[in-house]
Amino acid sequence: MSFFRNMIVASALVLAGAAHATDISMAGGSVTFSTPDQWVGIMETQGDPEVRVFQVPDPSPTASSSLARVTVTVKQVADASGYQQYVNGAMGKAKGLTGYQAGAGQGPGNFTYTAQENGADYTYSERYWLKDNHAIQLRCVRPSQSQAGAAWKASFDKGCDAIAARLK
Repeated sequence: MSFFRNMIVASALVLAGAAHATDISMAGGSVTFSTPDQWVGIMETQGDPEVRVFQVPDPSPTASSSLARVTVTVKQVADASGYQQYVNGAMGKAKGLTGYQAGAGQGPGNFTYTAQENGADYTYSERYWLKDNHAIQLRCVRPSQSQAGAAWKASFDKGCDAIAARLK
C-alpha cells in the first residue's frame, strides 16, 4: 500500500514541477515568454542580436551524444524588408547544413527541416515574427531519433509551441 501511496506522491510532485515556468524577458521587455523549469539556460547574449539558448533534458542514453535545445534570437530591423532579409539569411544558413531536407508544414514564417549534426539526424522547427522592429526567431532542435520515446518528443514540441504562442 505504501508503494502506491509513494507513487501517487511522486506523480503529484512531477505534475507540480511541470506547472512551474521561468519567465524570460528580451529586447528591453518587448519580447517575453516562459520556459519549463526543467529547461536549462546554457547561453545568453546581450546586444544585437540578443540570444537565449535552453537545453531541453533528454532522459535517455541518447542525450550523451546529442543536445536537444531551444533558441530565441531577437535582432533589431528597420522595417519589413529588413525582417525578410533576416529570415532569408537564416534560412540560407539552414539550407547549407549537412543533409538538409525540407519538411512538411512549411508556411509564412514557419519552417521545418532535418539536417545532420555530428552524423546524427536532427529535426528543426524555426518560426519567425516581426514585432516592434525586432525580427524574432524561435528555433527548436531535437534528435530525430531519441531513446526517450514519443512522449518526450511530444513534450519537447509542446514546449516549443507554448513559446511560439507567447511570441506571436
